[in-house]
Amino acid sequence: MSAEIPSGAAEQTILLYAPRKKLYPRETKGFFNSWRWALVWATQLLYYGLPWLSWEGRPAVLFNLVERKFFIFGLVLWPQDFIYLTALLVASAFGLFLFTAVAGRLFCGYACPQTVYTEIFMKIEYWIEGNRAKKLRLDTRGPIGERWMRRMLKFLAWSLIALWTGFTFAGYFTPIRDLVDLTGAAALGPWQSFWILFYSAFTLMQAGFMREQVCKYMCPYARFQSVMFDRDTLIVTYDETRGEPRGSRSKKANHRAEGKGDCVDCGICVDVCPTGIDIRMGLQYECIGCGLCADGCDSIMDKMGYPRGLIRYSTQNAIAKGYASSQLRAHILRPRVLIYAAILSIIVAMLCVSLWIRSPLKVDIMRDRGALAREVEGAFIENTYQFQLINTDERPHRLQIIPSGLPGLMVASGNTVELPGITTQLFIVRLRVRTTDLEGQPAGPHKIKVRVESLTRPGVSVDDKAAFFIPK
Repeated sequence: MSAEIPSGAAEQTILLYAPRKKLYPRETKGFFNSWRWALVWATQLLYYGLPWLSWEGRPAVLFNLVERKFFIFGLVLWPQDFIYLTALLVASAFGLFLFTAVAGRLFCGYACPQTVYTEIFMKIEYWIEGNRAKKLRLDTRGPIGERWMRRMLKFLAWSLIALWTGFTFAGYFTPIRDLVDLTGAAALGPWQSFWILFYSAFTLMQAGFMREQVCKYMCPYARFQSVMFDRDTLIVTYDETRGEPRGSRSKKANHRAEGKGDCVDCGICVDVCPTGIDIRMGLQYECIGCGLCADGCDSIMDKMGYPRGLIRYSTQNAIAKGYASSQLRAHILRPRVLIYAAILSIIVAMLCVSLWIRSPLKVDIMRDRGALAREVEGAFIENTYQFQLINTDERPHRLQIIPSGLPGLMVASGNTVELPGITTQLFIVRLRVRTTDLEGQPAGPHKIKVRVESLTRPGVSVDDKAAFFIPK
């Protein structure tokens, strides 16, 4: 039964989502802002520079999906090395648990690509449209012609950076020097063109237009971070005991005598926040832990002659219980953190050791099922096999095939093969045994072991199992 709307009642519109309020973050200087820009430079030099590095005549980092080879400096990985990707993902997960338990969303505030590119795009916006006050004035009552000219210049600069970002992304999958030549000759393939344009548009949309909306509504980390927080997690906090009651005052006034705290209610902590939150309202999932509010607040504390640290990195327990610095550090190194660190260290150590002792040779042996066994030369029983040999090393190898498992088992087709670097080849190998050596052996399959040993690099070998069939 539906409810009737009273006559004369006004219609109401109920919004299921809060309308976006455009933010005009204010520039600030300070310790944390300097660290943010240091990481912007470090991450972007790494991202844009790696595809241009060469290693023994090839790109130092290249994920060749067509040939299914992944080059990381001197390391060459194949699809058979998928276990290393699994270990890396597990290590990344425990690293996320560890760093979040220790210091909250530090990755979000300093090294997340969304944060980094938003910071770059905002800096360009400051250069072209001016600081916060100029942008507000330009958007509200500035000349329309000047407003659109500056916006077009800004979008052009953003687009150029986004295109270079997409081009660099494609350079991790196709040698970037080849991409330059193909672009100059207007001969880019459809997939190369697609990924360059797609990643460029993605960067432009995320960092230029959506910005804090990604952190607030799209990023899953913002939603489940509270599961990894506790009251001893290091986060950006406002010292309410020291700051309240807040209020404006003269610099020369004795605010304590007036019953006021150190917070002058200037709002700079809100103005500089890239997600537009008020840190004085307590821990919020939108906070990315960038520390810009602490920089802004410290600048006001310096002007007022008050101690710094009204907004600072601390823990909820430290603020509530007044921990000293030594007590704060002791509570950060709690059992939960130590367990995460131990597990992460073990996984990383195992991964490094596994990569260090990893053999560059791989072999897969398949017996020819079309002819189980045959008698040759009237004195031998022979089985035919397909050997798929993979050389993940960049150097060629001369390989020796050494079978064992049956008396007198030998290679009839030549026990040495040449295998070029970074290749996979299929060889037909015939193994035979003298019939006189098989006396007393029952008919049917017999387990054997085959060792493939490098004569080029002593000590490098790989083993595989197979079956040798003895006819009745």
